[in-house]
Amino acid sequence: MFVTTTVEIAGYRIVEYKGIVRGIIVRTPTIGQGFLGGLQSLGGGRISAYTKMCEQARQDAYELMVEHAEQVGANAVIGMRYDAAEVMAQPAASEVLCYGTAVVVEPVAAQS
Repeated sequence: MFVTTTVEIAGYRIVEYKGIVRGIIVRTPTIGQGFLGGLQSLGGGRISAYTKMCEQARQDAYELMVEHAEQVGANAVIGMRYDAAEVMAQPAASEVLCYGTAVVVEPVAAQS
């Protein structure tokens, strides 16, 4: 599965548009991440416990988007983007959305 933030893939042409696909995940920190993140926030700077949680949420949302694209018969996703928002403050919950346009691509025939 090709996934790109651009609207085309070099060496391939779009032969069919399948529509918008998405993956969405809502995450809260684990008890350990919340405790460690709280301690790290006291010192300021990077909070690795929350960074790890956010990276995992992005990865999960990405994988769900790819699954959605496969379900609609696509072999590529173009214009992929992420969006994130806080769903609720206490307990802290964040939404991560990964979306793009599912397409079918095929290699461009080599021209002589």
